[in-house]
Amino acid sequence: MPIRAPSRPAVLVSVALFALLPGAVLTARPAAAQTTVSIACGSVGVEFNLCKTGAEAWAKKTGNQVRVVSTPKESNEILALYQQLLSSHSGDIDVLRIDIVWPGVLAQHLLDLGQAVNKNVVSQHFPAIILANTVGGHLVALPWFTDAGLLYYRKDLLQKYGRAVPATWQELTETAKLIQDGERKAGSARMWGFVFQGRAYEGLTCNALEWVDSFGGGTVVDAQGKVTVNNPKAAQALTLAASWMKTITPEGVLNYAEEEARGAFQSGSAVFMRNWPYAWALSQAADSPIKGKVGVAPLPKGGPDGKHTGALGGWQLAVNKYSKNGKAATDLAVFLTSAAEQKRAAVEASLNPTIPALYKDPEILKANPFFGELLETFTSAVARPSRVTGDRYNQVSSEFWNAVHETLSGRSPANASLAKAERTLNRLSRGGKWLPSPPSGDPAASGTAIDSK
Repeated sequence: MPIRAPSRPAVLVSVALFALLPGAVLTARPAAAQTTVSIACGSVGVEFNLCKTGAEAWAKKTGNQVRVVSTPKESNEILALYQQLLSSHSGDIDVLRIDIVWPGVLAQHLLDLGQAVNKNVVSQHFPAIILANTVGGHLVALPWFTDAGLLYYRKDLLQKYGRAVPATWQELTETAKLIQDGERKAGSARMWGFVFQGRAYEGLTCNALEWVDSFGGGTVVDAQGKVTVNNPKAAQALTLAASWMKTITPEGVLNYAEEEARGAFQSGSAVFMRNWPYAWALSQAADSPIKGKVGVAPLPKGGPDGKHTGALGGWQLAVNKYSKNGKAATDLAVFLTSAAEQKRAAVEASLNPTIPALYKDPEILKANPFFGELLETFTSAVARPSRVTGDRYNQVSSEFWNAVHETLSGRSPANASLAKAERTLNRLSRGGKWLPSPPSGDPAASGTAIDSK
């Protein structure tokens, strides 16, 4: 049951995962003169509390009420729930937290915010991220925070063993094994060299895209719609990743999402970790066993001729087209994506702003020194192929992450997994044209997503 805050305006928090079943309604009755707006908040790290307190501030400012809904941690599960909700034209959730690759998938179910939001407000954000949220000329979501994959490392352990921050994946492999074995001999039996997001879900697509792109193996589908996933450099990247399993990476990583990887690293059981910026603030918390021992760097290159690359991530706020409170919901979305709220999110939770001016803010840089040092990583991150694949993107990603998972788990070598994925994606692409899915076959929109590359 939701829990009512003791004072008004009230915030109602659903503590369980919200099952979007037919007829499901968030309970609570607003005061007669108030509007009650429901918002779906993320549940990874401290994001839920950040969203909740931001909503509380808006409620206090406007005299409205807010219902805060906790969603699953994995993005593909959230998308499935949204598609079920929106395909039934339900207005149960007014403000939706959406991934940067979803605007085209969900566009037909979202309000056009372009007419409601001041153009000066829109112009504050990175233009590429605004473009990512624009479908068919309509601004269907507002940028909340951006993301790129990063390498976290134990700077104390690198210093102890006289090793530099690895510049290539091959160097990471060697350094991780050296330190892992040394720490195990010294009594840390649970130490592993490297942890990442290896579960078969969208997070694995991000990790694997980083490996492949760092080797020069492309982005699964190129900008012209051609399926490029099956190539020697992509196979080389996945073969190296598979070699980590049970040598520097625990087999359990095959079921790790963001929080499982962070848990292993923050408990002191890993030398290196791939994760998003949010993990920084948590690693530096007062109760963190590794506080003061963590460094952050760009992810390694795929060899001397490769490049540093991080997958573009980030979340946006969109307004449900079927909401009965569209005006108030839009106002809440504008408030939460404002410069003041983005600064608070950066300082309290190390969430990357989408407003360039904030990267010069002294308080933000004090809380997150790497924001300034790694700005290029955030502004030139590699985008998943959502622009060209449109509402087929989720199918594309699923085929890719399953192929990668088969290779990591030892069920299929990289070249065979990628060849299988290529055949399936070529059938989906309809000759490289990536036409929208038929309405009867997919509850999602048939718009075209625009990524930020």
